[in-house]
Amino acid sequence: MTYTGDVQVGGPADVRELPALTVCKLAVGPFDNNAYLLRCAETGDGLLIDAAAEPDRLLALIGDQPLGAIVTTHQHGDHWQALEQVAKVTGAEVIAHPLDAPALPVPARRTVEHGETIPLGRVSLEVIHLRGHTPGSIALLYDGGEAGPHLFTGDSLFPGGVGNTWKDAERFNQLYDDVVTRVFDRLPDETWVYPGHGKDTTLGAERPSLPEWKARGW
Repeated sequence: MTYTGDVQVGGPADVRELPALTVCKLAVGPFDNNAYLLRCAETGDGLLIDAAAEPDRLLALIGDQPLGAIVTTHQHGDHWQALEQVAKVTGAEVIAHPLDAPALPVPARRTVEHGETIPLGRVSLEVIHLRGHTPGSIALLYDGGEAGPHLFTGDSLFPGGVGNTWKDAERFNQLYDDVVTRVFDRLPDETWVYPGHGKDTTLGAERPSLPEWKARGW
C-alpha cells in the first residue's frame, strides 16, 4: 500500500515502511492531532511522538511490542492528553524540552536540547529546537539515508506556514528564523514533513512560499 499521510480521527493508521524505520501515523482526539509511532526495523524498538489523545487507540497501535520512549513536541495540552496513561501502561521514558517539560502531566525522565539525539534501536532522531509556538517546541529529524530525511515538526511547521504565534511579532520572527535557518537552510527539498495536525508535506513544496510567510507575519 502507498503511504499518503492522509488520516482521519476514528480511522486506521497510515503506515510507511522505510528501509530502517517504520512510521505509523494515527489521527486522534477532538483537535485532530497526529500521533506517530516509530519502530526500528531491525530491533523492533518503538518510540511515540505525541501521546495526544485516545489512549486506548494509541495502546492498540503499540500492541505488545516494546515502547521505549514518548516524546512530547511541546507543552500544549492537546498533545499530551493520553501521555499519563500510555506512559503508565508501557513504562516508556517521557522526553521533552526542558522549557516545556514542567507543563506536562507527568515528569519528564529525560529532557533534550537542540542538537541532541534520541536513540531508537539501530537508528536515532536528532532534536531541533524551534522557538516561538512555545518556548520549548522541538522537531525530530530522522536521517533516512537513501530514503531521504524525515522531519516530525509538532506545531512548528505545517503545509502553508509556520505554527501559530498569536500575532506576536517577536514570537513569529523567532519561529520563522528558526524554521529557515535550522530546517530549510539545512535540509533538502525531498525532506518529508510530518506535522502535529493535518496532512504531510515536503520542504520542496513549502520552500517557494517562505517570502510570503515572512511578509504576512504568520
